Amino acid sequence: MPEYQKHLYMIVYPINALVASQLAPEKFAEHYTIGSAKHFHGKVIFVEVDINFRNPYFDIDKYLDLTVAHADGTPKKTKFISSYAVLEHIDLKALQDLFLVTVNGKSLRVSAKPYTAVNEPGFIRMYQEITPLGNLVASTLDQRSFGKFITSQTKSKGAPKIVFTQFELSVDEYLAQHQSLDMVQSPIPDVHPARLYNCLIELKKNPDKRTKTVGLNSAFFEASYRMIRHGFWFAAGDELLFYPMPSVEVLERDHYYWWKYTQ
Repeated sequence: MPEYQKHLYMIVYPINALVASQLAPEKFAEHYTIGSAKHFHGKVIFVEVDINFRNPYFDIDKYLDLTVAHADGTPKKTKFISSYAVLEHIDLKALQDLFLVTVNGKSLRVSAKPYTAVNEPGFIRMYQEITPLGNLVASTLDQRSFGKFITSQTKSKGAPKIVFTQFELSVDEYLAQHQSLDMVQSPIPDVHPARLYNCLIELKKNPDKRTKTVGLNSAFFEASYRMIRHGFWFAAGDELLFYPMPSVEVLERDHYYWWKYTQ
């Protein structure tokens, strides 16, 4: 019977779950997009968790013991440990590499790096919350402030921890285009252009307003990875874990087949 290394993965999107597996990350990515009849057709994001991580909320040892090869010698692909309030009970320090998976199973490995950017104050950004919330939010807060606000300064629209990204959007260019054309297409999938315009104008006219919810339905299902600006943030109060998207030049040179299938 072959010996397989065991892994802990936290699925970030389309669900939030902690899973044990004997598959390497790249094979796990293929399984959840093209290798399992139980999964839907769409992109997947997951992060590897330190195999030594433990929290009383999870029965990790129990399910790792059950993660054994089948009688025919093939590896155990998945053993779900938890499918509820997972991110809330994961220590961000236990998170390792992030994997961005296309609809046809191509995966891009991204390592966390310190977030050192100095951001322009008052600049309107478009944030897509990924888990456990899924709101599309326009905000004048920078990434550090937005993550802290959502996880420690608001209960009505917040969560103890959150994963979010930022969509590419030239606000001034869009507002000018909207005013000059009778019909304009929204740059963000599943968002009505008039709704987007009105939300941006409200933030522009009211400097005391820090956030405006553009949509309650996540646009991430339809949005391409090519829309991602900067990368992905995991936030918990003052704690911020950042996974930067590689530049287009690096993607075209070193990850061509992943980049090719992100449209």
